[in-house]
Amino acid sequence: MLEIAQSTYDEIVAHARRDHPDEACGVVAGPVDSGRPERFVPMLNAARSPTFYEFDSADLLALYREMDDRDEEPVVIYHSHTATEAYPSRTDIVLAQEPGAHYVLVSTREPDSVEFRSYRILDGEVTEEEVSIVATLIS
Repeated sequence: MLEIAQSTYDEIVAHARRDHPDEACGVVAGPVDSGRPERFVPMLNAARSPTFYEFDSADLLALYREMDDRDEEPVVIYHSHTATEAYPSRTDIVLAQEPGAHYVLVSTREPDSVEFRSYRILDGEVTEEEVSIVATLIS
């Protein structure tokens, strides 16, 4: 199960809507081995595409160095789908390289509703998980 603070959920959804019609992408970092998505890090979709996302390699390297310095890891890796449901595409599954991460997808295909779903992707296997949105994360 993914437990996420309402404020982080709101930031992810706002980023997805702001970047529409292109896919949005980013990371929510947290302390190593904690499973706590604490620090929202919106990223630039270097592909600038409505059907594909790609982290800028220099930005991603800088983020991983920063997380390493802060004893953090990517707890959530998120992106949006602009015209389809919030389910990982074949490309999303192939590119999923963080076995401990929650892969969050937000569909922006409907302007008046939110489809926010989370998955674990391990060795090409996709498992949807429950999302619990809480006021604040409890220590």
